[in-house]
Amino acid sequence: MVAAAAMLILPGCAALDPKPVAVDKRLQTFPVNGLDLERPVVLRWTDEQVPFIEADTDRDLAYTLGLVHAHLRLGQINLMKRVAQGRLSEMGGPVAGDIDRALRILGFGRGATETAAALPPESRQWVNAFVKGLNDYQDRLAASRGPWPPEFALLGIRAEPWTVEDVLTIGRLAGTDINWLAWAGLLRERSRNGPDDAGWKTAWTRAIEAGHGNAASFGPNETHARLEKLLADLAGLSRTGSNSVAVSPALSDTGSALIANDPHLGMSLPNFWLLAGMRSPSYHAVGLMPPGLPFVAVGRNPGLAWGGTNMRALSSQLYDVSSLPESAFRTETHTIRTRFWFDRTVTVRISPYGPVMSDSDLIPSRPGEVLALRWLGHQPSDEIGAMLAAMRAGNGTEFRAAFAERYSVSAQNMLWADRAGHIGQVLAARLPVRPDGIPDDMISSAGDPQAEWTAYVDAGSLPAAVDPAEGFIASANNRPTTTTGLVPIGLFFSTDERVERLQAVVRASTPVSIDDLKRLQQDVTSPASAKLAAALVRTARVVGLGDRPAEAPGQRSLALIDGWQGVYDADAAAPVAFEQLLKTVATAVYGGSDGADSRLGFASNWTQLTRYLIDDLAALPPAEQARILSDGLAAADETLNSFPSWGTMHRLRLGHLMGQAPVIGSFFTYGDWPVGGSRETPMKTAHDLVDDLHSARYGAQSRHVSDLGDPDANWFVLLGGQDGWLGSTTFMDQASLWRSGEYLKLPLTDAAVKQRFGRVMTLTP
Repeated sequence: MVAAAAMLILPGCAALDPKPVAVDKRLQTFPVNGLDLERPVVLRWTDEQVPFIEADTDRDLAYTLGLVHAHLRLGQINLMKRVAQGRLSEMGGPVAGDIDRALRILGFGRGATETAAALPPESRQWVNAFVKGLNDYQDRLAASRGPWPPEFALLGIRAEPWTVEDVLTIGRLAGTDINWLAWAGLLRERSRNGPDDAGWKTAWTRAIEAGHGNAASFGPNETHARLEKLLADLAGLSRTGSNSVAVSPALSDTGSALIANDPHLGMSLPNFWLLAGMRSPSYHAVGLMPPGLPFVAVGRNPGLAWGGTNMRALSSQLYDVSSLPESAFRTETHTIRTRFWFDRTVTVRISPYGPVMSDSDLIPSRPGEVLALRWLGHQPSDEIGAMLAAMRAGNGTEFRAAFAERYSVSAQNMLWADRAGHIGQVLAARLPVRPDGIPDDMISSAGDPQAEWTAYVDAGSLPAAVDPAEGFIASANNRPTTTTGLVPIGLFFSTDERVERLQAVVRASTPVSIDDLKRLQQDVTSPASAKLAAALVRTARVVGLGDRPAEAPGQRSLALIDGWQGVYDADAAAPVAFEQLLKTVATAVYGGSDGADSRLGFASNWTQLTRYLIDDLAALPPAEQARILSDGLAAADETLNSFPSWGTMHRLRLGHLMGQAPVIGSFFTYGDWPVGGSRETPMKTAHDLVDDLHSARYGAQSRHVSDLGDPDANWFVLLGGQDGWLGSTTFMDQASLWRSGEYLKLPLTDAAVKQRFGRVMTLTP
């Protein structure tokens, strides 16, 4: 054990105690001569290490993007590659073995070879050039003997050649289906008593009602704890949340269309986006790029700006394939290489409906059930080509066409605004047509014709919105439209409160300014929390708790919550009292968090609590209601003694992904601040039911705002920084901007680009 610890710590001291590295020194490591270029490329940088690439050919642009991604995020993308491939054991040892097996069964890269072979020439040439840039940067580091990212030594990462399939597999990781996270709790509930149990049927009905019966953006014209943590971590890597607002010129104070995008992802370092600008014969854009993927996912070109929120669409389905003969299955053999331990060989079974997920110990299932996952992400598609076409689009028609036929996962509500003053929403997805519509169980039977995927629809035939009469569009993972006429889009949408809050603020701000949209991205109001708090106060008064003396236990908290508007300011006391009361009540009503009879894990989902908790509390005898609420209010008073404000309890603890590792994790926390917001505020800082010190784990970690009337009026900020290099002065320099509501302005016109991106390199063949 001592030897293993020495092997882990000694080579990784640079990661545990990184030396400060200034921008000039970091840029000295960037290769500039003898590159695989067709023509010289001008590469400009800001002081924050944001690049702007000026290339004479599209191929050179893609190649230089590969160099840039490797320079800024080589450690991060190598880590993401190993996560996507189920290779955590190579870095973390035997503790990750079960997770690796589950990831190998899931197979983010399953179908990558077929997908790569099916890419159209334009997409293939672009990705090939990007991969060549990644590899050339690594090869230059190897030839010069480094320096390698500090975490390479700590995690035992060795550089290996990148392939097109590797990039596509990271793309599938970024396309993780958010429904899997909902399934984790539901599978545990279903496996406990069986699909015919009345409790399960109620749970499934409630899940559908709570997640499906909410408001639309536009109308028909317009398991286990480890499993849940794994899925939550994967969701944190994918675009599962987000807010987006597009405002027409009639409502804006500039007379131009405005757009604001606020992606929600895991809150860790390095950020899951990097900023970049670029210009070549076919592309001219600034925006947010996913590390390791060669496109701008949220951003702006001279004619159009775009962003999106996860649609939470039905791109997956579970099947019980136990009735199929053994001959229907094929097998794969995988070797899981394990650091500090013996390698392990596992067998993965693949059914005609997809990989057999119940072969993993992390997947709850009933005796005799064999559960297979059918996922559109295992089928060929061309998301990179779709995003490249979107980057070139100059109007809404071209933007919608970009996603038709080729885009599949993850399904996105894409909002756009153009220079001509139009705004719109596109459903970027490929969805199966399901004869059974909304199912009466989460698991279908293999061979059931009503559960087959008989055909598919895509963005070209799914509904779209253009220039709605209200003058703006807001999206926040809510149901995107009232009907499709073809398929049920999804089952588990977010509550309405974020989209309703976005809508209410825009209506109240008319004429809407850029500053209004920036303030909206920092809004910490939860209307659902206000309603739930008011209902708890009413119930407390009905059962007689409001008549007690002011000095009685719980009365302080009752007074704080009474009339609270759901504002989660960092310096406010009411959120502390409300959250403690909420946890106490939910725990009492649903049987606690432990034990076979507990329903708290499933019922603690926010959509469930806001829809059912008050009714379930009211179904108890009045004396029991009084006891539960009295205990909750008294506990809230006690909690306020330790945490007098929301920010003293609710923290923004900013650290590297390695901060989750045992023993060494504390070395990788770089900031710990009070923060406002909550699970469904526009400025999302998500958390579970809480009654103690905790940190936000997921939420608003990047921002974008553009005024389409001015090609230079584009503002961005990352929670963190551009550079993934530990110790770099631009590793987390934007965190202070994010916290104070400031942004970086990234222009598009030549003169403004030359002024803003003042550090200049010339890259030569």
